[in-house]
Amino acid sequence: MALTFLALALFVLPALAQPYPNKPIRLIVPYPPGGGNDTFARLIGNKLSERLGQPVVIDNRPGAGTMIGTEAAAKAASDGYTLLLGSIATHAISPNLYAKVPYDPIKDFAPITVLGVAPTVAVVGRP
Repeated sequence: MALTFLALALFVLPALAQPYPNKPIRLIVPYPPGGGNDTFARLIGNKLSERLGQPVVIDNRPGAGTMIGTEAAAKAASDGYTLLLGSIATHAISPNLYAKVPYDPIKDFAPITVLGVAPTVAVVGRP
């Protein structure tokens, strides 16, 4: 019986995984072109493209308090070729501000990394 399994193992073709990435990557930016988030995404996209050897296409999808672009990313195939430039607006503010959000900020996304932090300071004048 062991010889039979060994003989069958010789006929099995090895599984060949395709290297990642083997096609262009789409980076969805839920903000309009020309702003700070778009500029940041284009800088990241250029470096990512150089590093991975594949084009990174910036897809601006502004509107509805970042929900249009974020929904497009949530409904895209989970194959690693669609990325979202998410923020506190996409995953904390919109889901808590609007009664109905077309995506689940926890279940529909897998975080990759923090790209940047922008501190915010509130100031007032002295009386």
